[in-house]
Amino acid sequence: MITVLGAGAFGTSLAISLARTGQPVALWARNPEHAAKMLASRENAHRLPGAGFPESLQIIKDFDQLAKNGPCLIAVPMQKLRGFLAEHAEQLAQRELVATCKGIDLQTGLGPIETIKQVVPTALPALLTGPSFASDIARGLPTALTLACADGTAGKALQQALTTPNLRIYRSSDTTGAELGGALKNVIAIACGACIGEGMGDSARAALMTRGFSEMQRLALRKGALPETLTGLSGFGDLVLTCTSELSRNYRFGLALGRQEPFDTSITVEGVPTAKAVVAWAEELGVDMPICTAVAALSVGKLSVSEALQALLSRPLKEE
Repeated sequence: MITVLGAGAFGTSLAISLARTGQPVALWARNPEHAAKMLASRENAHRLPGAGFPESLQIIKDFDQLAKNGPCLIAVPMQKLRGFLAEHAEQLAQRELVATCKGIDLQTGLGPIETIKQVVPTALPALLTGPSFASDIARGLPTALTLACADGTAGKALQQALTTPNLRIYRSSDTTGAELGGALKNVIAIACGACIGEGMGDSARAALMTRGFSEMQRLALRKGALPETLTGLSGFGDLVLTCTSELSRNYRFGLALGRQEPFDTSITVEGVPTAKAVVAWAEELGVDMPICTAVAALSVGKLSVSEALQALLSRPLKEE
């Protein structure tokens, strides 16, 4: 049985897509009240209203109900992943653990796979990432994702298990590249949102995306990623999606910055802590990351959008 741990929008959408194949799937919700509501209504009305649950989708609210075998998809935010793993380390030991979050742990500087390795060392870690919005997946719309796993045999098995009629899964052994692509694109999405929110136009956004992608590649390659991973689904593919749609939380956060509007603090914006981590890495490795540096300053109010733009435009001219 496949178990999805975390009943937010993305975890729920994955559970729905997997259960539509007829295979048994369990969805765990931390909040017992939330689980009870889903059991009664057969939908996640708060996160994905109107997306009914297939018959083979089970709802569990007690972690002791976790199936004894089968992969676990962990759909919790990056900044909560470490605590979640530590809390349930005994039950998750020696399991296939597939993280679905994107970002960098601000306290440790580790991505999802490295966090799993450190907290649950007997588990087999993997990462599911790429261009995907929960609402699209829940509606059965097609997309393609990357399954990153260093173990080739386990990666092939997970690829087969997680592929559905609307989810095409590609396999990669470059876990570093997959982690960094999914994390760094969130930072560039904030920049693009701020650009549009400030009224700078689509041409400026295209330039930011392009130069931002160059920054993503520079840092990822210095961290040991393969160049083809960054040009694939987990890098360029996810970048395009997140920088162009208001369904992206990071892009919406940037829009709010550009428009000088308040933003709901209950919404997870992984690009903010990632930007802080990127600035530290850039200084340590001597990598030029002007857009990411500007986003880090924007996110904490050290710069306005117009000041950040002026700083970027006044940089010395150079070859592309």
